[in-house]
Amino acid sequence: MLEVYDADAYLGDEAAMDAAETQVVAGNGYHLYLLSLQPDMKVRMTIRIWDTPPTPPAEAEGHTDVSLESETGVLVVGQLDRGPADEITLPRPGVFVGHAWWQNRQAAADYYNTTLDQLTDDSPEDQLTEAWNSCPVTERYVLDLGYTRELEPLDEDDL
Repeated sequence: MLEVYDADAYLGDEAAMDAAETQVVAGNGYHLYLLSLQPDMKVRMTIRIWDTPPTPPAEAEGHTDVSLESETGVLVVGQLDRGPADEITLPRPGVFVGHAWWQNRQAAADYYNTTLDQLTDDSPEDQLTEAWNSCPVTERYVLDLGYTRELEPLDEDDL
């Protein structure tokens, strides 16, 4: 499970994670979860900021509308069980809306499962690592977002 969240808003959300199990991408406004079908191979995550997000490409396997609030203007990208991998500085803090779309999700999962099925007890130890590094497709997730507005001021009663 991949995740994208504001640097100050790392609050796990079980309902959003559960929703990603069926929707591929789900969130709670502050935290997005993206579900890969394989846990070990590298994936590519791209976050692009637009004035107006473009329509997802026709070759995308799937897509969904997303929104993400960033109080700090810094988004953290990571893998749920392995922690942060990178940070992205947004042009400014605020509310961003757009689309998440993905490619090669199923093809990477198929390669992953086929590779595991072909392993034997006699397979060399490094064969699995070599197979993951040699995957013929790159699983890719893209967030195309556009700034829509400033964040609502916090009500002192909410503190």
